[in-house]
Amino acid sequence: MLEVAIMIEGQNGLNWGRWQKIVKLVEELGFVGLYRSDHFTNSNPPDIDSLELWTSLTWLACNTNRIEFGPLVTPFSFRHPTFTARMASAVDDLSGGRLTLGLGAGWQEREHHLFGFDLLEPKARFNRFEEGMEVVTRLLKSDEPVTFEGRYYQLRGGTLLPRPQRKGGPRILVGGSGENRTLPAVVRYADEWNCVMLLPKDFRDKNLLLNELLSAAGRSPESVQRSMMTGCLFGKDEAALNEKLSARKRTVPELQARGVVTGSPAQVQEQLKVLEEVGVQRVMLQWLELDDLPGLEALAKAVL
Repeated sequence: MLEVAIMIEGQNGLNWGRWQKIVKLVEELGFVGLYRSDHFTNSNPPDIDSLELWTSLTWLACNTNRIEFGPLVTPFSFRHPTFTARMASAVDDLSGGRLTLGLGAGWQEREHHLFGFDLLEPKARFNRFEEGMEVVTRLLKSDEPVTFEGRYYQLRGGTLLPRPQRKGGPRILVGGSGENRTLPAVVRYADEWNCVMLLPKDFRDKNLLLNELLSAAGRSPESVQRSMMTGCLFGKDEAALNEKLSARKRTVPELQARGVVTGSPAQVQEQLKVLEEVGVQRVMLQWLELDDLPGLEALAKAVL
């Protein structure tokens, strides 16, 4: 059965008041999880509230009992892997083992320029990502001191203490759909593959390729969960839907053609059914209207 979670863009005006309301509502409504981005800003101005990711997840861990959660995704371009491993282990322990650690290379040029981080060119960026994955996974999984000599990161007998309460630490998620670097990284490091807004046919093709890569590496395809983060524009009735479509200056067919889950309750149900049929096991619906809590309640009633 397809699991349905919510994803929010933390750089889209998120502050403590909004975060606390959304967290409590997602827990109460019965969604399986709540995920959020890790950004300083949006790609274009104006700059608005952007609550810091790991601080917000710490609050969530202490104030919920059921939902799974995590970053989609936290990047190595401005998060050192040693700190990421330490924070993730602590927050996972605090939550009783509900964190999924989503990791990425970084991509948004504007925030890196504004705050003085080096994004690097794509090839070097993915080389750094692979080193970061090696550092994080070794620190989380190894009970022995870790030594690693890379170009970007070096460890010389470092040990993560206290050891994670969950054996091997939190589950690792790798996001993206690149066939040359990302999917091989999923095979090597991940417990979950998360793609972004793929059309059903494209997801099916990538999913089959991932199965082949896993089998070739001696891993069972069932060892990696398949999830998708996708846009969502939902209206509980025709008036609510048309208001949102008008604000976006788009039609339902236009948004659906881009992979955005769009429409009335019946239309959204049908799109989720198709995603389940092609192999998606968990969908993270991107909820951009942070103050539209009645809409979120209506969505839960429609899809859960």
